[in-house]
Amino acid sequence: MAEKGYAGATIADITRHAAVSRRTFYEHFSSKDECFVAAYETVMTELRHRVGEAFDQEKEWPQAVKAGIAAMLEYLTAEPHLARLSMVEALVAGPVVIERYDAAIQSLVPYFQAGREGRSAEVLAGLSPTTEEALVGGMVSLISRRVFADRTEELESLLPDLVEFTLTPYLGSAEAAQVARAD
Repeated sequence: MAEKGYAGATIADITRHAAVSRRTFYEHFSSKDECFVAAYETVMTELRHRVGEAFDQEKEWPQAVKAGIAAMLEYLTAEPHLARLSMVEALVAGPVVIERYDAAIQSLVPYFQAGREGRSAEVLAGLSPTTEEALVGGMVSLISRRVFADRTEELESLLPDLVEFTLTPYLGSAEAAQVARAD
């Protein structure tokens, strides 16, 4: 699928690259769609694990957000084919995968919602109920555009901008920029 895209890849392509017979393929999957869903779920499970682990290792929320985003970018940069599968091909793989894609995006929202805790009433009043969903959507859009253009090697350079972008509604511009640029 990395070579031909979801639509162009055939079961023959998949079995050839996996070095398995068609029979073996069909022992595990009933269709290309089912195989794609399994591959997508595997990638998303690993990505969620890495982001969650990095987030949980930090004591302060802003640094945890930065660590989680860094872990995501590092994984996608190291695995450009998996980045393409999860960020580009998932959008054309049909309604079952789209549902999982949406669920994967929604699974990132709580990391940002945690930023509401301990904020002043003034800050909270400035946040709409969909702030976190919009932040995740913007972040995913920036990442997906690089992946789509086969520029995954640039992903890690997005870290400061993504951190500043996602923290600004909670911390303000100056503090968000400070966290984003800190080593």
